[in-house]
Amino acid sequence: MFPYEGELKVLQSTTQPPYRRDEIVSIQDAAYSRGLEIIPLVQTFGHLEFVLKHEVFRDLREVDYCLGTLNPHRDAGVRLVQEMLQQVMKLHPKSTSLHIGADEVYMLGHGDESKHWLDVPGRSVHQLFLSHVIKVAKGVQESAPNLNLIMWDDMLRSITPETIKESGLVGLVQPMLWDYSPTLDVENTVMLMERYKSVGMSQQWAASSFKGSTTVHTCVTSTQRHLDNHLQWLKVASSLSAGIKLQGIALTGWQRLDGILTITRITIVLLAKTTTCMFLCFLLRYDHLSILCELMPVGLPSLGSCLQTLLHGGFTEEAQKKVVETLGTVDVEDNERLSSRTSSSFAGAKLAELIVKLTSLLESAELRHFQNNMFVRGWFTPYHRQKKTINPLIAQQIKTQAKIILDAVESQVQEVRGEMCLLYSDSTVQEWVDQHITPVLEPLHNLLREIETVLNEMGLCTESIS
Repeated sequence: MFPYEGELKVLQSTTQPPYRRDEIVSIQDAAYSRGLEIIPLVQTFGHLEFVLKHEVFRDLREVDYCLGTLNPHRDAGVRLVQEMLQQVMKLHPKSTSLHIGADEVYMLGHGDESKHWLDVPGRSVHQLFLSHVIKVAKGVQESAPNLNLIMWDDMLRSITPETIKESGLVGLVQPMLWDYSPTLDVENTVMLMERYKSVGMSQQWAASSFKGSTTVHTCVTSTQRHLDNHLQWLKVASSLSAGIKLQGIALTGWQRLDGILTITRITIVLLAKTTTCMFLCFLLRYDHLSILCELMPVGLPSLGSCLQTLLHGGFTEEAQKKVVETLGTVDVEDNERLSSRTSSSFAGAKLAELIVKLTSLLESAELRHFQNNMFVRGWFTPYHRQKKTINPLIAQQIKTQAKIILDAVESQVQEVRGEMCLLYSDSTVQEWVDQHITPVLEPLHNLLREIETVLNEMGLCTESIS
């Protein structure tokens, strides 16, 4: 969605127009007017699927079958990353910090050039990782010496303190520790942060999540799950030694970025009432090629609850009251309270309510396990399908029951479509339906098609048995 130019123009979305430059400026103006700062995040090593999927950059992959990992040995790869960073930061002149990603560099060391490099005694994948990050960081530092650089910490976790110290990384970047689990291990996380401090990296960040991070196909955000994650991070923060300077916490929200402008206002209002050490981080799904995570409207109650939890030091009665006053609910699955609000309570409230109802239908045993229906198991087993035979009266019974289910779902889908179109582009609406609705209904449609085929083979048609 970023309007890259020149050689990088190929990175722009092909399904819909990217943000215009004046739109990006207006987003920043809206943020700064409320005391917020935009911190761009640009991936520079892993999660580069949106770049390396293009044929023109194919030879910059670490291994050909992995679209996400950059080959650290190619100068062209470093130049590509630096150009991305420069174009993004040119449009963010007021930003004092930049996040360079560098997480989950899965296939590093598997490429032929890396294997050849690693053949030299004394070299390791850890050194290879650090050398690329340092190269990127120093490149940014040359053009913007006062810019604070942040990176994800997961690739650092298994590197010894001695290796980190010797690499020259200390002083160039600030690690952001991410953990989205409701059962986050407090003791080990504190030990890890203390270890980073021991090498000289005292300025650190944390990263939680208010939506996404549950399962790749989740549609309805679980407020409790994300609240628990934040409560664990509060325990971590209270257990740190004085030498660790916790810069803040990023509440990540896994989301496709188009359509977010329409619901930015309420998000900013919520943020403006918190301390300055919290910020939102919108990520693009689990990765560039996975399906859409929960939409922003169903995640807003979780966002409000998590923000207020951090602000109050726990999900106190006052914190809950604040969220309810603002959004009408702390849990998007609280249909009664949510539906009692007017459509203007927060942008997307009606959509959130409809998605919860639709998800309940899609997860019902009646739909998910229709193959276990008595009539299907008794009169249309794989044996019957193979022999192309079915009791016509039973066929009608199956079709009638299936139609009741499909009609109920389709009615709900149309309502969801109508509300989604108010917030999202047509392509996003269709993608969401194709990813979350179509696969669930397809087995039932296939069953009905098979019944029709068998009835036709028997010389019967729907009219003759209805």
